[in-house]
Amino acid sequence: MMLKQHLLFVLYGICGTVVQEVATKNKVKGSQGQFPVTQNVTVVEGSTANMTCRVDYNDNTSLQWSNPAQQTLFFGDKKALRDNRIELVRASWKELTISINEVTLSDEGQYTCSLFTMPVKTSKAFLTVLGVPEKPEIIGFSRPAVEGEDVTLTCITSGSKPAAEIRWFRNDKEVQGVKEVNATGRSFTVRSTVHLRVDRNDDGAAYTCSVEHIALNSTPHQVTEVLEVHYAPQVEILHSLIVPQEGQYFKLECVSKGNPLPEPVLWTKDGGELPDIERMIVEGPELIITTLNKTDNGTYRCEASNHLGTNSDEYVLFVYDPNALTQHGPDHALIGGVVAVVVFITLCFIIVLGRYLARHKDITRERQEMWFISSRKTLALPIITL
Repeated sequence: MMLKQHLLFVLYGICGTVVQEVATKNKVKGSQGQFPVTQNVTVVEGSTANMTCRVDYNDNTSLQWSNPAQQTLFFGDKKALRDNRIELVRASWKELTISINEVTLSDEGQYTCSLFTMPVKTSKAFLTVLGVPEKPEIIGFSRPAVEGEDVTLTCITSGSKPAAEIRWFRNDKEVQGVKEVNATGRSFTVRSTVHLRVDRNDDGAAYTCSVEHIALNSTPHQVTEVLEVHYAPQVEILHSLIVPQEGQYFKLECVSKGNPLPEPVLWTKDGGELPDIERMIVEGPELIITTLNKTDNGTYRCEASNHLGTNSDEYVLFVYDPNALTQHGPDHALIGGVVAVVVFITLCFIIVLGRYLARHKDITRERQEMWFISSRKTLALPIITL
C-alpha cells in the first residue's frame, strides 16, 4: 500500500513538471508575439501615407496609433483626433492601418503604435515627407544685353526638402554655377548664379536651369532664357563675276550682320554718289549694274549702321574688254612668260659654264707644261753628273 502511494506521488510530480514547462513555453511564446511591428514610411508632399502596425499573437488587446505630438489618432477602430485627412484603412486584433491624406511637411515625425498589454508595448515608425521643389525662375537678365556687358543669371526654386540640386546648360553644354541654400521653415530655397560677359556669339544662346530632386521621379523642372545681345554691324561684299566684262550683268551684295539688323545699307562709288542711277539699281542690300562699261571702273563701298556703330567693306571693280581677251589668251601669255624666263636662265648658265671650262682648260695646259719641263730636267740630271 505504501509502495502504491509512493508511485502515485512520483507520477503526479512528473506530470506537474511537464504541465508547468508547457505553460512556461506558451507564456514565453505569447509574450514574444505580443510586440507590435511597424515600418518607416517616406512619401511626397501632397500624397497619401499609409501607417501599418501588426502583431503576430494577440489575446484581444487593442492597438493604438499616436502622432509625433503623442495625440491618439485611432484606438482600435475608434477615431480619436478630429482630422478629416486621417482615415481608417483596416482594424483587427492583429493589424491597425490608417492613412493620412494630403500629407504636409508638418506631418513628418515619429509615430507610435501601442499594444495595451501589461506592461504596454510600443513600436516606432518615422514618417518622412519629401518637399517638392517649385518650378524654377530665372531672374537678373534685362533684355537686350550689349556686347561686352557683364550679365548675371540667377535661378531660384523654393519648397524643396531636402535641398534640390540645380544644373546650368548653355544650349546642350553644361556650365558651372554658384549655389546658395537657405532654410525656409521646414523646406529650403535654393538659388544658383551664372556670371558671363556676353559677345555676339551669345546672341540667341539658350541658358537652361534644371532642378533635380528625389521627389520629381527623374523628371527635372526646367526653365530656359534665350539671350538677346545687341552688337555693331559686320559687313562683307560678295560679287557675282570673277572677270567682269563690258556688256555683262553684274551684281554686288552687301552682307551685313548686326543686332539690331542694319537696314538700309548705303552704296557709294569712289567716295561719292552712284553716277548712273539708270544702270546702277539698289535693291535692299544689292547693287545691280545692268550693263557694264569702262566708266564703271572704280571702288565701290558698302556701309551699314545701327545704334551701336558703323562698319563698311570695299570692292574694286575693273571692267575688261571682251575683244582683247581670246579664249586662250591668258594661257599663251603665261606660257610666253615662262619660256622667256627659261631661255634667259639657260643662256646665263651656258655663259657661266663656258667661262668655267675655258679657265679650267688653261689651268690644265699650264700644269701639263710644267710637268713636261720637270720631267725633262729629271731625266737630264744623271748625264750632267757623269
